Amino acid sequence: MKQTKLTDIYRLLLELYGNRGWWPGENQDEIAIGAILAQSVAWQNVEKALRNLKQRGVCSLAKLAELEQDELAALIVPTLYYNQKAERLLRFARYFQAEAGYDFARLFSGEINGLRSRLLFLKGLGPETVDSLLLYAGDRLVFVVDAYTRRLLYRLGLTAEKASYDELQDYICRRIPRDLALYKDFHAQIVCLCKDICKAKPRCGDCPLREVCQAGRSGSFD
Repeated sequence: MKQTKLTDIYRLLLELYGNRGWWPGENQDEIAIGAILAQSVAWQNVEKALRNLKQRGVCSLAKLAELEQDELAALIVPTLYYNQKAERLLRFARYFQAEAGYDFARLFSGEINGLRSRLLFLKGLGPETVDSLLLYAGDRLVFVVDAYTRRLLYRLGLTAEKASYDELQDYICRRIPRDLALYKDFHAQIVCLCKDICKAKPRCGDCPLREVCQAGRSGSFD
């Protein structure tokens, strides 16, 4: 059977969900903070922490850098692992100040591979978090690969179950147009599908991709 194009998959998801307008955030600071807080937790928890930061008047990286780690941790308790995340936020905020004087245009400028490598060097920032920062806060053309992406591509029969982050990212980027809006929205569509339908125990009967999905057609989850 002819392999379904990723652009066709995106079209089917877009018809179901509409444009997602993701990543939520009023400004680059909020998007960057949210990307770090979102590690290993549902977005609803991140929203609670962001509200706490706003109420305290410290929802910017420059303001966060003035806090003690325990003060920040107390504000982001809803996100779980809050002590680690407070440390990571402060580390990133101080790096941001030292490297770019809190200027996002400076922080995210330059050759993408070198920029990505420098951010990955910061303790606690893995590929998914760094690529979320680059794509959504920096408007740089990198595709974010998360657990949802891995799950969907494997179930569709497109990639191996144990494919690496870089392999999955390369697979996608070679098969869709290099377009910033597409990169952002396609990732958001995948998140919506896997959060609502293609769960650990999926609802294949409700899935718009069932007819092009290897797992769905085989009845693996029926």
